[in-house]
Amino acid sequence: QVQLVESGGGLVQPGGSLRLSCAASGSIFSIVAMGWYRQAPGKQRELVASITSGGSTNYADSVKGRFTISRDNAKNTVYLQIDSLKPEDTAVYYCNFHIRPRASPGGLENYWGQGTQVTVSS
Repeated sequence: QVQLVESGGGLVQPGGSLRLSCAASGSIFSIVAMGWYRQAPGKQRELVASITSGGSTNYADSVKGRFTISRDNAKNTVYLQIDSLKPEDTAVYYCNFHIRPRASPGGLENYWGQGTQVTVSS
């Protein structure tokens, strides 16, 4: 079993910054890719940013230049630095890991964090 624990959300004024973290623990052989998604009220969950095991990153057009995804392989942790926040960034943010489990390294499993609320308001 694998557990993901998120932290770092909160209430911030427009133009402010936040740093989200998501740490994985449990029976992990390797982490193939990590990502951050968000879901605003009444909207579908959308991919915000992703990073592969090799460090390649991908961003939604709406966050390019403001969001930065990074990872710490030693800590099995992914981060999302969010700058220049806008009210439309308000959402619940979820981390997502694609993991090869220790019990079957040839397999691939998908895990989600519990979600952390980001609210941008003056």
